[in-house]
Amino acid sequence: MKIVVGLGNPGKRYEKTPHNAGFMTIDVLAGQLVCRTRRSLRFSARIGKTTYGGESVWLVKPQTFMNNSGMAVGAILRYLKIDLSDLIVVLDDADLPLGRLRVRPEGGSGGHRGLKSIIEHIGGGDFVRLRVGIGRDKGGRALVEHVLSTLSAGEQKLMEGATGLAARAVCSVLDDGVEKAMNTFNGMKLDLDK
Repeated sequence: MKIVVGLGNPGKRYEKTPHNAGFMTIDVLAGQLVCRTRRSLRFSARIGKTTYGGESVWLVKPQTFMNNSGMAVGAILRYLKIDLSDLIVVLDDADLPLGRLRVRPEGGSGGHRGLKSIIEHIGGGDFVRLRVGIGRDKGGRALVEHVLSTLSAGEQKLMEGATGLAARAVCSVLDDGVEKAMNTFNGMKLDLDK
């Protein structure tokens, strides 16, 4: 069994913000794998259950708000009794340009509070993380303002391309493992002409 968690904030207000890149990636995956996420009060998350390559996969969007994502993820991992190596977390990264991806097999939070919450609640960072670049605000706004601001129409189009690429990267991890996904997707530039 694999758990793919996309990080973001619940509610219409945050739906089209850069901080919700993880939620957007889960939505793309749910569409591709023909499954729907449903509200789970038990886990404080929206969960879609499907299969991929003959293996059970849960697609998860924590509804605890970004900084408390670990509460939902920890509860799910404890319930399912799965190893950290079966967890893939998709999140935004302001230190990567919009459209760039970075796949890593393990590591720290890199200052991302949602990722920090997960590491604290599950007791380690030995899980795959897929960072989706959202860039920094060119107008000089504070980072918190940038990540929680609504994307313009042009930015939304770029984000759709980036989250589509991120969904491909998640499938690559599931198909061939993290090393192959790293070699394929790290450093890949989003082709905006397609």
